[in-house]
Amino acid sequence: MVDRIVTGAHYGLRDWLVQRVTAVLMVAYTLFIAGYVVLHSRFESNIWIGLDYNTWTGLFSNLVMRSFSLLFLFAVFFHAWIGVRDIVMDYVKSARTRLVIYVLVIMALLLYSIWAVQILWGM
Repeated sequence: MVDRIVTGAHYGLRDWLVQRVTAVLMVAYTLFIAGYVVLHSRFESNIWIGLDYNTWTGLFSNLVMRSFSLLFLFAVFFHAWIGVRDIVMDYVKSARTRLVIYVLVIMALLLYSIWAVQILWGM
């Protein structure tokens, strides 16, 4: 019988699943935005006319769209955190350096989250 020596924090399956769920959410949001752009753009005299400011403002003035956008951004940030954490765990051997990287990444992601809320619901 093989004895299994368990080391680490046991993130494996949970983080794998979170990465897949956040990736699906990001793909859904990206497809929605791409579809919206394609459906609301037009050709005039063989020139592609994209969306104007009023169209974008109308889209993002909707509470559902703002919430979906914030959920998308939080999914991106969480996806990024898991990816960075796994890479740092694999390649950075010094515990002190790992801690510094973790703190910097967490601070950056928290600031990005605050900034995203401020942009989506700011005045």
